[in-house]
Amino acid sequence: MKSLSEQVVERAASILAGLDWTPPQCRQLARLVALFSSLPPPPDPLDMFARFEQLQAGLCRALAGGEADLLEESFLELYAHLHGYQAPYTRKERQAFDRAGGYWCHAGGISPLLRAAPYLSAGAVSVDLGAGNGLQGLLLQWLYPHQLAIQVEISGAMIACGRALQQWLGLAGERVRWVHCDLLDYHPQACDFVYLYRPVRPLGAGADFYRRLAAGLDSQPAAPVVFSIADCLRPFLPARFEVFYSDGQLTCYRRNDEGAPTPDR
Repeated sequence: MKSLSEQVVERAASILAGLDWTPPQCRQLARLVALFSSLPPPPDPLDMFARFEQLQAGLCRALAGGEADLLEESFLELYAHLHGYQAPYTRKERQAFDRAGGYWCHAGGISPLLRAAPYLSAGAVSVDLGAGNGLQGLLLQWLYPHQLAIQVEISGAMIACGRALQQWLGLAGERVRWVHCDLLDYHPQACDFVYLYRPVRPLGAGADFYRRLAAGLDSQPAAPVVFSIADCLRPFLPARFEVFYSDGQLTCYRRNDEGAPTPDR
């Protein structure tokens, strides 16, 4: 993995300290800023990243300038570009996606990345349901190395792009598993951390998916944590799943097996 300059991380952290993040979250954001400012252009098999060098140069200028809001905004622009909004799908994949009512590759934002630290220990298994090119799950694995990140995605082309990004980020092959399938046919396995951005509409077959997911999360032995963007899962979860954080975009659940509140850490 490409080593980061501690001086760059420290500078970014000092600039970003004025924003509304806790010190640990600010430190993780600074690490991402340092990463994105230092990497070479990514492999681009789908011709998705034409603006990378332009946006990276803007990030470096913001880092040199020292203004917190501009640095965060420049990072978010580059992050969203790499995430791959409106990426290529085959006609069949697009028809299936439209029928299911999922969102087309909208970036989930940095809040899930910065808030996930307490829930991804070295032995954890994470899963991203509707991963796109997998950037979110790959960055979670990069920030918080854990046993396995499972990336579930309907598009073979996006998985190919994600595998290239995995190599670009220096993540070992055994740390990431790519699952090529329609989520409506996917049966979730035991995991510690679930990330999803409304991958399907909660109606018809989509409602069956959420019921299946909720039942699986409720029945597994270890209490899982769920980070849900544009949340559709709440009506399907049993009562012992409690919201420990919500900001209107990200909703976080934890299964309470002891009858006591489980506040955010």
